[in-house]
Amino acid sequence: MLLFASLATLLVIATLALLLIPLLRHRRAREAPDADAAAAAVYRDQKHALDAEYADGVISVEEREAAMAELAHRLAEDVGRPRERAAPALPRRSAWVLAVVLLVVIPAVAVVLYSRLGKPDAIVPASDQAVHDLTDQQVNGLVDTLAQRLKARPDDAEGWVLLARSYRALERWNEAAAAYAHATELVPDDPSLLADYADVLAVAQGRRLEGKPAALAARALALDPNHRKALALAATAAMETRDYDGAIALWQRLRAQFPQGSEDAKQVTSFIAEVEDMKRHPDAATGTAAASRARAAPPPAAPREAPPTAATPAAGIAGRVEVASALASKVALTDTVFIYARAAEGPRMPLAVLRIPAKDLPTDYRLDDSMGMAGAKLSTAPSVVVEARISKSGNAIPQAGDLSGRSGPVKPGASGVNITIDQVVP
Repeated sequence: MLLFASLATLLVIATLALLLIPLLRHRRAREAPDADAAAAAVYRDQKHALDAEYADGVISVEEREAAMAELAHRLAEDVGRPRERAAPALPRRSAWVLAVVLLVVIPAVAVVLYSRLGKPDAIVPASDQAVHDLTDQQVNGLVDTLAQRLKARPDDAEGWVLLARSYRALERWNEAAAAYAHATELVPDDPSLLADYADVLAVAQGRRLEGKPAALAARALALDPNHRKALALAATAAMETRDYDGAIALWQRLRAQFPQGSEDAKQVTSFIAEVEDMKRHPDAATGTAAASRARAAPPPAAPREAPPTAATPAAGIAGRVEVASALASKVALTDTVFIYARAAEGPRMPLAVLRIPAKDLPTDYRLDDSMGMAGAKLSTAPSVVVEARISKSGNAIPQAGDLSGRSGPVKPGASGVNITIDQVVP
């Protein structure tokens, strides 16, 4: 930015110099030599030459007189002849006034035009932008402003999708479900949008997928039979209804999409083993409890056109969250756990957020781009910090008495990012 400002300043100074220096020289335009005086001098030299020739006897007195008469006649014609003159320059006072005006106006116009037609943000370093962190209250305010604007633009599909995802990141489940409902009316054939709607609606109705959430997941799979998030949701819904064979088949379809031995494949394998155990001992456990654990850490819903592989772990960040033994007695089963990633340096807006019940702790977690808000993507951050917070009130905004823990800076794609909740929010 300093280099750009210096070059721009030099250009303005050069422009002013080209305009002001000639103006302030303040020379009146006039003919180069005085024409009358020059003509008289020429004729005077010619008269001296005639006198010299007469004195030397070169010409007679009659010839001298005739030549003198001719010179006098020509001099009378040349002296006083009207000639074209240049326009006078500005008076000195007017020149200075104009110079001052130009000195003020040119830089001002340059700044205004650049601010309107240029791209000032392009020269602001990311480190300067990062200081303008948004508080949680400001983020809520921005989302509410977006909601007000969309009331006048009911057909803005992109805006409604953005609003729905923002509500989801803020844990405003009922509002998120309503926004997703409107967005899916505008974009009815997007499996990712349908899967997100099913997930949010399930949370809004008590973390259960029965009914409309399960139907939405089925719609998504009808559009894309291999959609990862839809498969996870449909499998979880089957577990809730004790359709163990259906759940196993869906989990196996999902596992087949991950590299063998990957963290994702291992996680899905654990779900399959649990369902098989439930199938063998149907009276020992309920499908709802197992489904709740499955929904706490669903496999990532990676973009279909670029599924993650072992070489490209852009799926996000994975690890485990547990509570320090010294604080275990302060955790109630009704508490809520928020697990979220933020840029290590930059705005405080979460790049990905996961919410689970405290009774599931300790638990494995996974954060990815599908859990972002307002278009934020975890995979684009140079490095992030993962935080886990146990909320007594269930509020997404930190409050005194909450319990928290955090990781050090890690790069997207990292696994084994374990977090111990060992601090009390003052």
